[in-house]
Amino acid sequence: MVQNNKKDISQLIAVLSHFNPVTEQIAAYFEEHVTPLSLLRGEMLLQAGTVCEYFYFIKSGVLRGFMIVDQKDITTWITAENELVTSITSLDLEIPALENIQAIEDCELLALKNADMQRLYQQFPEFNITGRKLLQQYYRDAEGRAYIVRLSSAEDKYNYFIDKYHHLSNRIPLKYIASYIGITVETLSRVRKKLSSSSR
Repeated sequence: MVQNNKKDISQLIAVLSHFNPVTEQIAAYFEEHVTPLSLLRGEMLLQAGTVCEYFYFIKSGVLRGFMIVDQKDITTWITAENELVTSITSLDLEIPALENIQAIEDCELLALKNADMQRLYQQFPEFNITGRKLLQQYYRDAEGRAYIVRLSSAEDKYNYFIDKYHHLSNRIPLKYIASYIGITVETLSRVRKKLSSSSR
């Protein structure tokens, strides 16, 4: 992971403006405080056991969260450009993260320290509306992940994934998709083959 000098925040501001208008003063605050980062495919953004201190905005690329349970790699979430990511429990409580965050593709990111985000909320109370709406969106996303776990059919799990993440399906290795929806790669291959045959 390396810092770079490409401090273009227009993409970040456009995404945040979708939730609530971003004033020139707030945009200037981001301009001053964000740090651009480059991450190579396979590189770790956050290691489990370390304390997360940043919010990250994905300008390009795909990230995944994963845990190691009984020596097994379990993908817990996948997300791509124009999304914000962090380890929220680690960030909030200042405790070691349970999850790792890894690049599935080469990524360009903007990083903002949690302390700077908290000052942003204090200095610009209107940005709290943006924060609330972001929280609502990511709570909905978490609800969707919990729903996948409760589906009993491998085909239903994959169909739900494709319905929600069709724009990413060709960018994510099958082993991560299978892990995310809680089935084996072999089962996923059978499901994909069956669905492909039935659509002809």
